[in-house]
Amino acid sequence: MPLQDHHQIVSVDDHLIEHPRVFQDRLPEKLKEAGPKILEQDGKHVWSYAGQIYPTIGLNAVAGKEPKDFGMDPVRYEDMIPGCYDPVERVKDMDVDGVQAALCFPSFPGFAGGIFQRAQDKELALACVKAWNDYSIDEWCGSAPDRLIPLALLPTWDIDLCVKEAERVAAKGAKSVTFPDSPVPLGLPSFHNDYWYPLWDVCGEAGMPISLHFGSSSYVPGFSFSGMKAVPGEMVMPDAPFTVAIASFATNLMWTTLDLLYSRTCQKNPKIQFSLAEGGIGWIPYILERADQTWEKHKWYIDIDFDTRPSDLFRKHFWGCFIEDSFGVANRHAIGVDRICMEIDYPHSDSVWPNSRKIAAAQLQDVPDDEVQKIVETNARTMLNFPRTS
Repeated sequence: MPLQDHHQIVSVDDHLIEHPRVFQDRLPEKLKEAGPKILEQDGKHVWSYAGQIYPTIGLNAVAGKEPKDFGMDPVRYEDMIPGCYDPVERVKDMDVDGVQAALCFPSFPGFAGGIFQRAQDKELALACVKAWNDYSIDEWCGSAPDRLIPLALLPTWDIDLCVKEAERVAAKGAKSVTFPDSPVPLGLPSFHNDYWYPLWDVCGEAGMPISLHFGSSSYVPGFSFSGMKAVPGEMVMPDAPFTVAIASFATNLMWTTLDLLYSRTCQKNPKIQFSLAEGGIGWIPYILERADQTWEKHKWYIDIDFDTRPSDLFRKHFWGCFIEDSFGVANRHAIGVDRICMEIDYPHSDSVWPNSRKIAAAQLQDVPDDEVQKIVETNARTMLNFPRTS
């Protein structure tokens, strides 16, 4: 059945481009000089933070452009459509696209705040995390509280600070926190370590799912490097084109899912929920089948949960998310129709704005109405505790 007027699309993965004053308007006076700010450099807009320069990457803001005009070069704000960085204009772009509500991830900080995780000055980094969260909740989402869904960052380098900030943003109305899809590449304890359990407990009790966006650990899969040694201070460039990385990004979340399923995290934190942002869903049936097969054969001698089937854990604690995934939609029952959400990814290159509703209708044309309703809206509203108001 095609998408109907009563189907409201709720995107569990969009992105915002921070406007130039996000941090300068919120940091203490003593931290503003080192804090994030936009500079002009060679005719481009770049971020300056703690003495380092970070480009604004073109693929992060291509909404409204033809694929032939995409590029990796830094861009200026006037090269973007205003909906990238202005929440009032964003809602107008959502109206054009036929999208009712959206959860928006960061851009400059990285999808899970990796810029601040790697920073040397942790006082400044913590202040930046709090500043971004206040911006996300109060300014961005506060401009349209029934349309824009509050997401928060965490100071991932310190579990006590994580817990404290999770409690703070939950009280402010955050509906999810973003977290690295794999903490280990960032030098943090793995999902198998009980180090994270106090955070999982807070998020579980608050009903805030953990959004695991692919690439948020800064690990990029699929790149082939030559045997040449890197020159100190220079970026190592891969031999493979960037399309290899783009096409394989979702494999990050395959490993993340298996890691968590075998980690006892869900058993020890029964209220915890994980959203696999921008991971696609077509791979999930195979991974669950393989996880169950492995569990059946190897639980006898490996210290893993002897009683709980991995696929059962998945259907209680995980949410698969997709933009365009015809194979996943066709195999939705092997995933669990109650565990699938839609994402738009505006204004990134995976987005199909302003044709999201049209393409969603084509992907879901053979899906019964009650299942369409779950996939495009009610599953996301359940996961994010974000009820319909109109």
